[in-house]
Amino acid sequence: MSTDPYPAYERHVDGFGTVRVRPLDPAADADVIHAWVSEERAVFWGMTGLGRDQVAEIYAHMATLDTHHAHLVTKDGVPAALFQTYEPAADRVGECYDVRPGDLGVHVLLAPAGAAGARPGWSSALLTVLTTYALTALGRRRLVVDPDVRNARAIARFVRQGFVPGPAVVLPEVDLPDVYLPEKHAQLAFLERG
Repeated sequence: MSTDPYPAYERHVDGFGTVRVRPLDPAADADVIHAWVSEERAVFWGMTGLGRDQVAEIYAHMATLDTHHAHLVTKDGVPAALFQTYEPAADRVGECYDVRPGDLGVHVLLAPAGAAGARPGWSSALLTVLTTYALTALGRRRLVVDPDVRNARAIARFVRQGFVPGPAVVLPEVDLPDVYLPEKHAQLAFLERG
């Protein structure tokens, strides 16, 4: 099993709190992640209907890869997001655009709002920390996201965050012994380091 080459990262944001990014522990974090991916709002994540153990197995498999990494993000010690990073050249997205040296693919699933309801500015502050981490701390030149074309909320969120829309593409089906991903119609978007 490989270890995540990305060490934990922590940043305090005045008026927001302390955000920490650490490698996901597939077993210890399974309850939290399963609860998030099981919600209808996470339908585009592709795990609704999976049991807790199935979700844990997916992330345990990911932990064996050198090209794909999962992270749990906390804000002031409370789970706030699932953040996945991957090498686009080692992913199906790499078949759909011209991958450049220094590119990093990212997936973000924000925690539900909870009893307090919507938190104005919360998503933007959290995503700013995550994009800073990926571009600066990890030394990448450009981030790529590939939300489902039907996920208008995610696409709009990334555009507000400064991502520039690229082409709409069809990510090919992946059918391997350890991984199955159906074909996906995705909207690519890119964020370059300033």
